Amino acid sequence: MRVGLLIYGSLDTVSGGYLYDRKLVEYLRRQGDSVEIFSLPWRSYFRCLGDNFSASLLSRLAQARLDVLLQDELNHPSLFLLNRRLRRIVSYPLVSIVHHLRSSEQRPSWQNAFYGWIERLYLNSVQAFIYNSQTTRREVRRWLRNEVPSAVIYPGGDRLQPDLSSADIRQRALEPGPLRLLFLGNLIPRKGLHHLIQALSRLASLHPGVQWELKAAGSLSVDPAYTRLVLRQIRQAGLESCVHLLDTVPDADLRRLLENSHVLATPSSYEGFGIVYLEAMGYGLPVIAGAAGAAAEMVTHGVNGFLIPTGDVPLLAECLLALAGDRDRLARMSLAARERYAAFQGWEESMQNARQFLQELLEKGTMR
Repeated sequence: MRVGLLIYGSLDTVSGGYLYDRKLVEYLRRQGDSVEIFSLPWRSYFRCLGDNFSASLLSRLAQARLDVLLQDELNHPSLFLLNRRLRRIVSYPLVSIVHHLRSSEQRPSWQNAFYGWIERLYLNSVQAFIYNSQTTRREVRRWLRNEVPSAVIYPGGDRLQPDLSSADIRQRALEPGPLRLLFLGNLIPRKGLHHLIQALSRLASLHPGVQWELKAAGSLSVDPAYTRLVLRQIRQAGLESCVHLLDTVPDADLRRLLENSHVLATPSSYEGFGIVYLEAMGYGLPVIAGAAGAAAEMVTHGVNGFLIPTGDVPLLAECLLALAGDRDRLARMSLAARERYAAFQGWEESMQNARQFLQELLEKGTMR
């Protein structure tokens, strides 16, 4: 196959969505397919709207020798009108890879009404979809005028190749010492680090005898204002000695963090899937996740983690206390997390399914 992929910026961007795109490109190329990357520059949302009127972008896509053009749905502001012009002059289908909808995130309703209008136009401009979760599929189908071919292809969680045994996981949970918490995600409001710190401040105030430590790994430069807010929050709560911001870490360090932690606590306000949740479960970490979005497709509340409604700091603190104070429960939930991870396919199988979907799409050859 001759495949195009349209993204913003670099395929090496650190995020779950870009990891998914990168894994798909790597798999397609290993199978002998050619993949051409079409990169648009990162700009503000409103400046991206101007791409719809770019003659050079339209010409570049129209002249590409492709069998199929994949588009990361993140690029919807650049394509919601351009796709309609493109479809009139090319023979290849347009397939959107949807990680999550911008309009599904928590923000003022008037803003989401605007984003939703743009996304709805975009979603109805493509001819097929690859979804990362059932939740994402449901969110998109609310906006579609017509049923189109689609497939739910879950991400893999085996990128870091976890190899802890059940005995290792249980022993780690039962060893004495502080509860070792891990936050994974770029420092942006949606990931919920500020709520986690509020919960830990509450825990320190109401239960000063409970020992814990938090390490947060993720870019500190994506949203500098939010990073400053978090640092100020840590300082004002007097938590400098037990909360450590590590910035982005290489995979070798990430593996060590996952091996040596007890719990992943990333209470996002919304995740279209949450690859870090599945990766952490591979290391036997119960997951404290946000209740909105697709986390419930992995996390069963009270069994292998906890699902926290956005901003419910008291419940978040209560769940942290439960794990810190009952190591037998921590051990049971850790083993349950590992068991849930094992039910998911790895990246190789997932991307094989994605390629098969594309091949079947082209074999039917009915889309124009």
